[in-house]
Amino acid sequence: MKKLCLLVFLLAACNHSKKVNTSFYYWKTVYQNTAIQTNYLKHCQVHKLYVRMMDVDFAKDNLPAPVSPVVFKDRFPDSIGIVPVVFIVNDILRKMDTTQIKALANNIIPYVDARIKQSGKKDYQELQIDCDWTATTRDNYFSLLKQIEKVTHQKHRSLSVTLRLHQLKNQKSSGIPPVDRVMLMCYNMGNLRKYGSQNSILELSELKKYLNGNLSNYPMPPDIGLPLFSWAVAFRNQQYIGISKKLNLNLLTNKNQFKFIGNNLYKATIDLPEYGLLNGDEVRWESVSENNLNQTAQYISSFIKTNSLNVTYFHLDNDLINTYTYADLEKTSALFR
Repeated sequence: MKKLCLLVFLLAACNHSKKVNTSFYYWKTVYQNTAIQTNYLKHCQVHKLYVRMMDVDFAKDNLPAPVSPVVFKDRFPDSIGIVPVVFIVNDILRKMDTTQIKALANNIIPYVDARIKQSGKKDYQELQIDCDWTATTRDNYFSLLKQIEKVTHQKHRSLSVTLRLHQLKNQKSSGIPPVDRVMLMCYNMGNLRKYGSQNSILELSELKKYLNGNLSNYPMPPDIGLPLFSWAVAFRNQQYIGISKKLNLNLLTNKNQFKFIGNNLYKATIDLPEYGLLNGDEVRWESVSENNLNQTAQYISSFIKTNSLNVTYFHLDNDLINTYTYADLEKTSALFR
């Protein structure tokens, strides 16, 4: 009888799985609801989108102000919840006093509420603040969060923040933000400006340097952000000169303009002023493969102790839909269960 009870217990443990919700970031200044995107979200069983509302940076009068706020060209779908995201430029926190912090907190909520109404939604359940805070701005940032949290909790909303990998690793200096939940951004972990064939967006060997016990011991339930973007990193004489937003892989494989020199590196064979390149400049194409995503998900999942989490992909656009099928992403999300 004891053996039978033990077997039943073990089978129940094996069948236990986490509840994993798939969601996306929408990081554009104009929201448009295309039929293709709607169908994609439906197949991925997405119930909410994290939508960037605005950046907060210094204006001409040297006071914090909204920058590039989102414009809702189309009505937001009734079937999908919206999580407004406000990106705060870290530098503005260095120069703010207590009065200015309180004023900023009091201004953010009404501004976001107005944008939500423009989207056609009546309300929202969660507000997310995105900021790459450091040890020197931590106190001001956390003070701002506490002010915002007072309002969100009064309105029965939760408050979450994004968490960079360096903030996870350096918990003593970065601190633990006073919020309900964190979204760990598992990308942009390498040295973008360093010449070579590395992938600065997502590389498992780099990720392992940050996670280990830092995630399993983090005193707050984490959600996970994963990358679905790519970019072209340009170098001149092996010195970083920038990211070329106009370049894509199809252009780089054009043998009339570029020569493949190994790994993920391409060399311009002619001057290409429309892309800011000269003959001889090198471009590193960085992207995230399905295999890379799955290996990352499998590694991270071993550190997740909560029974429920959001796996949020950055970010939703047509290039994503053309690159990753909903079956691909379901496979990745399933690895967290």
